[in-house]
Amino acid sequence: MAVTKAERALVEQWRDVLSVHARTMCELDRELHRFGLGASDFEVLDVLAEGAAEDGGSACRVQELASRVHLSQSALSRLVARLEKEGLVSRGMCSEDRRGVRVALTDAGRARHAEAQPHQRAVLGRMLADRA
Repeated sequence: MAVTKAERALVEQWRDVLSVHARTMCELDRELHRFGLGASDFEVLDVLAEGAAEDGGSACRVQELASRVHLSQSALSRLVARLEKEGLVSRGMCSEDRRGVRVALTDAGRARHAEAQPHQRAVLGRMLADRA
């Protein structure tokens, strides 16, 4: 089957997206390492901090968090367990659904996020500047 010009362009565009994502994630990991965080760690803290800014709360159901940070449930569980061990988040049962688990940002997590956020945003600005 012959590949059309349009298909080739579509595949190239997709590969470009993957390349930008991979380079950006590597750069984020490098920059956030000094704060003891990886890109996914920061993303969890960022989502929780955003929730705190929007509604005054800093807790989020694990399922909601998984959909926002684009990790599998098991990968997110391991990441949250590590962040909890470091004192950056806490876990508890959902008051509205006892089967659900809520993750909350701790004061230490809020402070670490605030310290790392300008560096994360600078990397995003630098890596995605020509993408807008």
